[in-house]
Amino acid sequence: MFGMGPEKILLLLVVCLLLFGAKRLPEIGHSLGKGIREFKGSLSDAADPPPDRDRDRRSELASRPEAPPPSPVRSDDAAPEPKRLLS
Repeated sequence: MFGMGPEKILLLLVVCLLLFGAKRLPEIGHSLGKGIREFKGSLSDAADPPPDRDRDRRSELASRPEAPPPSPVRSDDAAPEPKRLLS
C-alpha cells in the first residue's frame, strides 16, 4: 500500500522539479549528500574510543625536568592568626 513504485517516484520527482526548479535540484542534492557524509563522519568519530589521556599526561610529566623543591616558609613571612570575635 505504501510502497515506492516507479509511478510514485516519478510523481515525486516531478513535484520536486516544479517546487524547486531545474537549477536548484543539483544544489539541494549536493548539500544533502554533504550533510549525510558529515553525519556519518561524526558517528564514526563518536564510536572510536577516546585517547588514553592519562598515558599522554604521564609521558608529558616524565619529559619535564625536575622542579626544585619549594623553599620552607619562615615564621616572619607567615600570615598573622585571625582575631576571634567571640570567646
